[in-house]
This record gives sequence, C-alpha cells and structure tokens, in this order.
Amino acid sequence: MANSDNVLTKLHDLLLYLIPQLGKFPRDQKFLLADRIQTRLLDVQERCIRAYYSREKREHLQEANLLLELTRHLVRLAHDMKFFSHKRYGVVSEKIDEVGRMIGGWLKNAATA
Repeated sequence: MANSDNVLTKLHDLLLYLIPQLGKFPRDQKFLLADRIQTRLLDVQERCIRAYYSREKREHLQEANLLLELTRHLVRLAHDMKFFSHKRYGVVSEKIDEVGRMIGGWLKNAATA
C-alpha cells in the first residue's frame, strides 16, 4: 500500500506543477493540447485511485500506464511546439518518469500478489 500512496502523492504534485503551465499555452492550444494533457493525467490519477481500492489492480494499473505514456507523447509535442521551455519540459518529464516507474513497480507487485 505504501507504493500506491506514493504514486498518488507524486501524481498530485505533478498536477499541481503542470496545470498552471498548461494555462500559459496559446489560446488556440489551451482548449486542445493543454486540455488533452490535463485530462490524460487526471485519468491516470483516476485509474490509480481505482487500483488502490480494487482487488483487481492489474487492469487499472495497465490502463494508467498506457494513459501516462500517451501523456508523455503529448508533453513532448507541446515542448517541440515551444509551449514549454527546456527547463519546464525537463521538470515535467522527470516527474512523469518518476510516476511511470512507481506505477511499473506497483504493477509488478500486483502481478506477484
């Protein structure tokens, strides 16, 4: 359970950091790319919460992992379009990678349980 608490905390921290950055996107992308990034991350959080309370954790965690990978690609696209500075992109990428490693570890533990 400790791993799941940490994942949820790290996701919360990522959202707190990222949401204000998404608000700075150009107007025409605020409701397209920024919204999609935010929605995907909120979906990752939802899947992790569902896994936390479910006996069948694996399915929820696999979906969270896939959604996080989709988010990673959207964030990279936003960076390539110059909506994130190199520094902010580095911070966001590291936070996403950390969450991904944690979900992977949780998934591995769920598979052996």
